[in-house]
Amino acid sequence: MYYEAHQPHGLAYDPFKAIIAPRPIGWISTLDTNGVPNLAPYSFFNALSSSPPVLMFSSETFKDSARNARDTGEFVFSLATSKLQTQMNISSDTVPADQNEYLNAKLTMADCHQVAAPRVGESPASMECVTLSCEEVKDRNGKPIDTFLVIGQVVGIHIDDAYINNGRFDTAAANPLARCGYRDYADVTEVFELMRPTDGDTYDGIDR
Repeated sequence: MYYEAHQPHGLAYDPFKAIIAPRPIGWISTLDTNGVPNLAPYSFFNALSSSPPVLMFSSETFKDSARNARDTGEFVFSLATSKLQTQMNISSDTVPADQNEYLNAKLTMADCHQVAAPRVGESPASMECVTLSCEEVKDRNGKPIDTFLVIGQVVGIHIDDAYINNGRFDTAAANPLARCGYRDYADVTEVFELMRPTDGDTYDGIDR
């Protein structure tokens, strides 16, 4: 089938998010300007750069995470895992801005070193970020679409030593969750290595 994106697709459900999958989940924690913690998962999330490390998440409508990241200049990403799927899902609930999702999900607010926002203490890895920008996305005609792109530079990284194996972060052991389409999720249970033509016989840790 083929359809133009601005026309009806004729399917029972929109396939867009199911095709662009799996997507990593950005479990984003912030503080508002009054110091109230907020925690929410975002499936429009990814890395943008490794040197310096930069990541992004986008919020469809101007939700608390985007507003707090803009107003305070910081946020934290924590890795959502299969073991933490129930807590992650609880934190996706729509609640008043003055409610603390950490308490709702019975999660630990662990301290960070360079930002005031907490990280998820139960997560195997977290990244402290300084907000570089928070901008509303516009369509090809220049019309704002009520989606807000937040970009942050990573300034601190926390890793549970139990997930470091032979100098590498053990992704399969951490068992991260990924978002697919509809209400579908996936989790990483195994990985495989595939050498690039520029790698030679072994991977030396440098991405080319």
